[in-house]
Amino acid sequence: MHPDLRSDKKKYRVMDIIKELQNELVEVKNFPNFKSGDTVTVSYKIKEGAKERIQQFQGVVLQRRGTGATETFTVRKMSGNVGVERIFPIASPFVDQIVVNKKGAVRRARIFYFRERTGKSARIKEKRSFSAAK
Repeated sequence: MHPDLRSDKKKYRVMDIIKELQNELVEVKNFPNFKSGDTVTVSYKIKEGAKERIQQFQGVVLQRRGTGATETFTVRKMSGNVGVERIFPIASPFVDQIVVNKKGAVRRARIFYFRERTGKSARIKEKRSFSAAK
């Protein structure tokens, strides 16, 4: 064992100090739970000169990556016949809100195979929700 870690006093490692600073400085908003395969609408603030407007980006989440303040997620949508992907940091002050439109039933955490799909094969099954009404 490292001699610094043997002492009774709590010693901070460099990574612990960095994580603590990140938690204090970066404000992470509470967004709904979503994962890959879900269809989401991301409201993103865009500054144009002195004006500010909110733009919606709706698409399928391909992946979530990272943890805490450095977490990002990739959303893919079709604009005309061209696929457009955008990576959003969760802790970005420009991400106004995230709305989950559909829960997708996929088996993988990263669905990059979705990029090659077109037409009917590019559909994702919707996850069934079990309601109490029977």
